[in-house]
Amino acid sequence: MIFKTKGVCSSAISFELDDEKKIHNVKFQGGCSGNTQGVAKLVEGMDAEEVIRRLDGIRCGHRPTSCPDQLSQAIKEALQ
Repeated sequence: MIFKTKGVCSSAISFELDDEKKIHNVKFQGGCSGNTQGVAKLVEGMDAEEVIRRLDGIRCGHRPTSCPDQLSQAIKEALQ
């Protein structure tokens, strides 16, 4: 899946969701490289619902969202 982000430095997030609803191969396009690589490695193989629970609502400074929050939004969309 490729998700176009809103309100963050990253412009898109791609990832795979397997048959067991596990997250794989997360890649952020743009954004803070170290942070987005860290998030991608931390969620690798994790249950999609758990990723949503952990990342949903995280803010970046004054912004109402963040790259991790946008990943949670992308996963929600993929699960629908």
